[in-house]
Amino acid sequence: MHSSRTLKTKTYVVLFLMVSVGTIGNVALDKGMKGAGTVDLSSRAAIARGLVQILTNREIWLGIALMLAFMICHMLVLSWADFSFVMPFSAVSYALVPLAGYFWLGETVHPARWAGIALIVLGVLLVSRTPPRTTLPHTGEAPSVLH
Repeated sequence: MHSSRTLKTKTYVVLFLMVSVGTIGNVALDKGMKGAGTVDLSSRAAIARGLVQILTNREIWLGIALMLAFMICHMLVLSWADFSFVMPFSAVSYALVPLAGYFWLGETVHPARWAGIALIVLGVLLVSRTPPRTTLPHTGEAPSVLH
C-alpha cells in the first residue's frame, strides 16, 4: 500500500506528464494535418489520396503515439485520484495549447483568449489545493484520514 504522500506525488507527476504529452500530441496532429493538406471528401479517389497523405505523415503518427501516452496517463491518474480533481487539473492544457500554437505554429492569440486562459489557470490552482482523492478505493465512502 502506498502512503498518502507517495500517492499524491505520483498523481501530480503523472498529471504533469498527461498534460504535457497531450498538448504536444495535439500540436503534432495539428502540424501534421496542416502539412497533409485539406482532406477532400468529394470522391472516393480524393478520400483515398487524403488517407495516403495522412497515413504517411510522420507528425501525425507522432501525435497519435503521444495521444496514446496521454490516454494511458489519464487512465492511471483516474485510478489514483477523483474525477472531479483530474478533469479540472487537465485544463492546464488549455493554457499550454495557445502557447504551443504561438511558438510552434506561428498562430496569433487574441488578448481575450489570454485573459480566459489566466482564469483557467487560476481555477486549476484552486483545484490543486484540494486533496486528489476524497473517497476510499473501491468503496465510494468518504475517508476520514485522507483529508
